[in-house]
Amino acid sequence: MALGLGWKLKGDGRTLGPDEVVAPDERLSWGKTVGLGAQHVVAMFGATFVFPLIMGLNPQLAIMMSGIATIAFLLVVQGKVPSYLGTSASFVGGVAAIRANGGDSAEVTGAILVAGLVLAAVGVAIHFLGSSVLHKVLPPVVTGAVVMLIGFNLAPVVAGIYWPQDQWVALATMLFTIVAAVAFRGFISRIAVFLALIFGTALSWLLDSTVGNITSVLGGATEATSHLRWNTGGVSEAAWFGFPQQTMVAADGKEVVGWHTPSFTLTAVLLVLPAVIALIAENTGHVKAVAEMTGHDLDPMMGRAIAGDGLGTVLASAVGGSPTTTYAENIGVMAATRVYSTAAYYVAAITALIFGLSPKFGALVASIPGGVLGGITVVLYGMIGLLGAKIWKENGVDFGNPINLVPIAAGIIIGVGNVKMQLTDNFSLEGIALGTIVTVAGFHLARVIAPSELRDRADGTAIAVGDHVYGDSDGVDDLYQKGYPGSSGTRDPDRDRRP
Repeated sequence: MALGLGWKLKGDGRTLGPDEVVAPDERLSWGKTVGLGAQHVVAMFGATFVFPLIMGLNPQLAIMMSGIATIAFLLVVQGKVPSYLGTSASFVGGVAAIRANGGDSAEVTGAILVAGLVLAAVGVAIHFLGSSVLHKVLPPVVTGAVVMLIGFNLAPVVAGIYWPQDQWVALATMLFTIVAAVAFRGFISRIAVFLALIFGTALSWLLDSTVGNITSVLGGATEATSHLRWNTGGVSEAAWFGFPQQTMVAADGKEVVGWHTPSFTLTAVLLVLPAVIALIAENTGHVKAVAEMTGHDLDPMMGRAIAGDGLGTVLASAVGGSPTTTYAENIGVMAATRVYSTAAYYVAAITALIFGLSPKFGALVASIPGGVLGGITVVLYGMIGLLGAKIWKENGVDFGNPINLVPIAAGIIIGVGNVKMQLTDNFSLEGIALGTIVTVAGFHLARVIAPSELRDRADGTAIAVGDHVYGDSDGVDDLYQKGYPGSSGTRDPDRDRRP
């Protein structure tokens, strides 16, 4: 069917042979499909509500809108690219900059909405013009640099807001995340963030019960106060069922974010637009990884996938929700189960909608201790940055060539160091936005003025983001989900390392 809703039953719907797979347009019995959908929910859960918390947006609304965005994505790609759209980490740095400049949540979601429209337009252009134009404008050296500066620009957020709230819980949570991601294989490693959230929160409760309150500076405060590490007062008061609340101002004058109508300012938009480059890279890598796993040619779906992600971001941010992106964590579930049915993703999306209709769930998520977030974000932010290096490595970027080296070096330092250029009394460019402009414009300027032999060496391959990597010495094809390793079987020795 045109919308990809006509799934064929695979065999008897209950058992699979050792070499059998379930294609995107197939399904198992509905009972097994529901179980697989639940696995996808667990895989996406941790990051999908952690990043809204970090961006100061409503996690209950984010979960709800991730379900709606996923359904929209699956319809746009006609059910040919199995994927879940969770909250994007690529916007965190830009959002932090907006709030540092006094912007509120309406400005944040307005800027994200514009970025979603731009991403959707890029997807439409790729669909009709082909991906070659994209690769010329944003070669791997540029894409990797933008992803890197987005991640590393966030280091002060960890150091200044989350880690100081409870340094010991943060340290323990960080170590737990590392152990869970590295010491285990398969599904456990893929949900390391989710497990770390549970561990850190339980540790905070244990410390509250045994040693009592902690005295520290809560995020955004200026003075240390005595408080519980894990304050669940709002959970008992919240209703079991209901829509997310509307944004309001609490008695202490602070914003309590809920659903709201976005507002638009040029400064805020410029701060988040670099995230579009990261999302293009993420979606391109996702489609390539799924194509490798399913054995299907999905290049014709590349533009649709990028446009579908843009549409999901527009839908979510239009009501005050979080930006979306295709989730590599869910590729891990498919690698482990060999079930690529989009029916399971519809189940996951509907499950997320149900969670999003529970204010009690939203209050529980919002109560996660700051120290726990500190331990998780110190890993996640670093992983975002290192994904940029992964793009360089997988595409063989040559930093012996000054075309690649010099402008990229300047852009990264500007982005990471939060360098500022005051253009007028009321307008400035800084950090991620300025670093991205310098990276993209500087690279193309260098390429124009460089000798022809340097230009030839600077040409990169198509964008490849580290969801799928071949070449291990043991012959195993390793699948990386944003840094969490898992095995998906034996590598075909006749297949090239990268498409």
